[in-house]
Amino acid sequence: MTGKSARFSILVPLLAFALPVFFILVPLAIFVGYSFFSVDHGQIKYTLTVANYVRFFTDPIFLSVFWNTCLLCLTVALICVLLGYPTAYFLTTLRGRWRYVMLMMMLVPLLMSYVIKIYAIRSILGQSGFLNTMLVGIGLLDKPSSFFVFNMNAILLTLTMLLIPFAILPIFLTLERIPPVLMSASADLGATGLQTFLRVTLPLSVPGIASAASFVFILAIGDFLTPQMVGGVDGFTFGRILYSQFGTAFNWPFGAALSVALAVVVIVAILIGERFGRQRGLPE
Repeated sequence: MTGKSARFSILVPLLAFALPVFFILVPLAIFVGYSFFSVDHGQIKYTLTVANYVRFFTDPIFLSVFWNTCLLCLTVALICVLLGYPTAYFLTTLRGRWRYVMLMMMLVPLLMSYVIKIYAIRSILGQSGFLNTMLVGIGLLDKPSSFFVFNMNAILLTLTMLLIPFAILPIFLTLERIPPVLMSASADLGATGLQTFLRVTLPLSVPGIASAASFVFILAIGDFLTPQMVGGVDGFTFGRILYSQFGTAFNWPFGAALSVALAVVVIVAILIGERFGRQRGLPE
């Protein structure tokens, strides 16, 4: 039994490490390997070359779309945090079961089909949709506008509405873990509600803010379906370029090189989120 127990104790950690290696590291290594190949007349040439990376860094179109997409996703993350923080803070002020009932209502959209949600949002933002109808009805617009659909604005609005639950949840969990005794101590020392928020609540909620921002940014920058459905001709993002390289263009090596560039940005976002997420000390 001792020998079997020893072998079992070794096998379990090996399996725990083998699964991530097989399903994560191996596919990533294959992508990196493919990025050094090329395509000639629709056939992949397995000759090592850096032409794909040279093309990416020297072509102003790809770089422009890449940086514009990063900026778009940063904006989405910022808006989601700005809207999600007050919502999460409000949820923490509720008492009893209502706190979790309201939280579940906030998270219900995550159970719906992603495509159905995009179609629903597109119908709201369209020229004959609810938003334009309301703005014309209250007199802010003379006629329906195309400002909200089939452009970068539509992608920004749609991604924000789709991803805001992913910002609310980590912020809520962080705020909920702040000991209430700290608020009471701050009030006993003469601090106002605003001072308590700025010097106690906000600093202690930085890990949740960092997690929410990095999570939303990563989900947004990897999304190609939303720009495809609501972006139109004017809403061209890096995800759509990747989709075209693996689909219609059938240029897997160049698509792999673009994926590597995107993976670098995602890794940097994860490291930044993890860096700020570890700042859990009490405010001075």
